[in-house]
Parts: sequence; C-alpha cells; structure tokens
Amino acid sequence: MKESDMDTKNLVIEIPYEIISEAKFPPKKAKEIIRQELAIHLYQEGILSFGNARRLAEMEKLSFHFLLGERKIERDYDVDDYQADQEEVEKWLKK
Repeated sequence: MKESDMDTKNLVIEIPYEIISEAKFPPKKAKEIIRQELAIHLYQEGILSFGNARRLAEMEKLSFHFLLGERKIERDYDVDDYQADQEEVEKWLKK
C-alpha cells in the first residue's frame, strides 16, 4: 500500500461484481455481510479489538456479541471489561 493511500480517512477495497454475484448470499446484502465477516475474522485473529471489530461490522455492542456467540467465537473479556460494563449499566439504570 502506498503511503498516499493512508492519507484518506477510509480504506476502500474493490471487489469485482462477478465475485459478489457468485457468492452464496444475496448481492443486496454484500456490503453488510462482507463487513461482518471481515470484522469477525479480524477480531478472532486478535487483529482488531472488540470495539473496533464491532464498528467495522456496523453493529451495536449486544448484536455483535450475539453474532460472535452464534459463531462460537470466544470474547477477549476480562475483569476490567466486566467492571467497565457494570459501571455503564449502573449509569444507565440511574437515568
């Protein structure tokens, strides 16, 4: 990748339509499915954090958790994550 490619705010990957049209999913859902599959893979390989993978998949936190659960992918979730989530729940309950 050229350095000038990294100057933009987004990375664009071109996938030939012939590949999309032969994929085993509806072409109308191609962008959504490819984003999710890429996010799942990069998270599973430890390349992306949960938060960044979730954002790449364009999913809410709970939905991404369910998607990982459906795939039987373990989450990298420790005590600090649990405590942070507990604090968020407590803030939400006080509203």
